[in-house]
Amino acid sequence: MALAKPDPRGPFTLPHFREWAADLILDTGESWHPEDFQEAFLEDVFAGYPECWLVVPEGNGKTTLVAGLALYHVEFRPHASVPVAASSREQAEIMYRQGEGFVLRSPRMYETVDSAIQKAKGKRKTEVPRFECLQGFRRINHFAGGRIQIFAADDRTGDGVIPTLGIIDELHRHRNLGLYRTWSGKLLKRQGQIVTISTAGEPGSDFEQTREKVRQSPNSERTETFVRAISGRTVLHDWAVPEKADVEDFAVVKAANPFSGITVEALEAKYSSPTMTIHHWRRFVCNLPTRAENAAIQEVEWFAAQTTDEIPVGQPVDVGADIAWKWDTTALVPLWFRDSEYRLFGVPKILVPPRDGTSLDPAKVERALVEIHERNPIQTLVMDMSRAEQLASWAEQEFGCTVVDRTQTNQFATEDYSKFMEALRSGWLKHPGDPEFTGQVLNAVARVLPYGDARFDRPSQTRQGGDQDRRVIDALTAAAMVHAVASVPAEPEEALFAWA
Repeated sequence: MALAKPDPRGPFTLPHFREWAADLILDTGESWHPEDFQEAFLEDVFAGYPECWLVVPEGNGKTTLVAGLALYHVEFRPHASVPVAASSREQAEIMYRQGEGFVLRSPRMYETVDSAIQKAKGKRKTEVPRFECLQGFRRINHFAGGRIQIFAADDRTGDGVIPTLGIIDELHRHRNLGLYRTWSGKLLKRQGQIVTISTAGEPGSDFEQTREKVRQSPNSERTETFVRAISGRTVLHDWAVPEKADVEDFAVVKAANPFSGITVEALEAKYSSPTMTIHHWRRFVCNLPTRAENAAIQEVEWFAAQTTDEIPVGQPVDVGADIAWKWDTTALVPLWFRDSEYRLFGVPKILVPPRDGTSLDPAKVERALVEIHERNPIQTLVMDMSRAEQLASWAEQEFGCTVVDRTQTNQFATEDYSKFMEALRSGWLKHPGDPEFTGQVLNAVARVLPYGDARFDRPSQTRQGGDQDRRVIDALTAAAMVHAVASVPAEPEEALFAWA
C-alpha cells in the first residue's frame, strides 16, 4: 500500500519521537530510550499503516512503549482521541499506571504552559499543566484538548469511540476480536490508526487465527525468531521461538526476547523457578500458541495419534452420536476397534445447526448416518436417547444395528474420559487428522469432580461470549462415548459342560 511520507523535520517521525522521548523518565530514574526492535516497530507506525501489531513475549517493554506513544500522539495530534482497551479492569489499571508514571516522573510532562484554549476564548492567559492525570477515571488529559482514556474492553460499549490512535492491550486475552473490528471500521473517519500489543494466545482462537493469517502473508521478512509481515492494512512484528525448536534452548529463547534486559542467565533462572510451568513458559516466554493449563488434551498428545490409515471399506463400525438441535453441533464419529491396541476413528460427520432459533433438520442427521453406513455398516450406535428417541428407533429399523443408550451423567462421562485418555496415552487410539474433529478435541477442558475423577467439558458454560465455535466439543463427546462402549470386552459365551 502507498503511504504518505511524513516531513522528517516535524512530528510523527521516528527521529522526532526519539528526541521527545528522551525527556521521559523511567521508574529507575533513567531517561527512556526505546530499543532497536521497538524503534523498528515505531517506524511502521509513523509510516502510517492503519493497523500495527506487535506480538512479543512478556517482559519486553510493550506496555511502556505504547504508554510513551500515546503521550506523544496526544502532545502533537490536534484533537487527539486515544482510547486504550485492556482485557480486564486489572490490566486497565496497569496501563493507566504506566502512562501516569511517565507524567509524574518527567518534569516536562507536568510543567505548566500557557493555555491556548483560554487565549482563543479571549480570556487572560492561564498557566495549566501540560498533562493532567485523573486516576479515578483512568484518564490523562492534555492541555490542548487531547485525551487518553483507558478502560476494560467490551465491544458492546466501544461503538461510540472514534480513535485517532486506538491502542489494544494483550489482544490474546480479549474474548474475541469484536472490539478490534469495531474500532478498525472507524479509522477512516479521522484518519486514525490502531496499535495492538500482545503475547501468544490459545490455538484456534480468533486472535491466533488472525495472527497466523498475517504471518503467512507473502509480503514478509523472516529470521529464525522474527517475522515482519504486511497484509493489506496491517503490519505485524512477531517475535517467537520456532514451533519445532527446543523451548529449553535458552539461546534460542533469548533470540525471541529482543529486550536487552533479558539475558540467557535471566531466562535460565526464570525457567528453574518452582512456580514456572511449561504452559506459561511456552506461551508467555516463547510466544507460542498454547492450550490452557486445564486443557484436557494437549496438541502433542493428539497429533502423535494422527495416522494416514483409513477404516477399510465394508468393515463394520461402531458410531458415537452426540445430538444437538439448535446451538451445539451434531457429531457422528465412526470407530473401528480392530483390536485392543489399535482403535481407529474415521472422519466424523459434523452438522452445524442454523443457530437462528430454528432446529437442525432431522433428515440431515439421517442422511449423514446413511452415508457412514453405506461405506461401513453400522453395527452399534451409541447415543443419549433422551435427546433423539425417534432417531434411535429409526436407526434400529434402517440399519438393523444395536442402539446403546448412554446418558452424559457424571457416572458415564468420567468413565468415557478415563478410558479415552488411557487409550490415547498408551498409543492405542488413532485418528485421521480431520481439522474440525481436531478443533473440537482441543477445545475441551478437563473438569475435576469432587471425588477427584474428571470428565471432558466445554471451556465455557455460557453462550453469551459470542464465540460458539470455541466451546463445542461434541465430536470428542461422541468419540469418547463410542470408545468406552466398544472397549468393554464382550462376555464369553457360556461353556458347555457335561452334567452328571
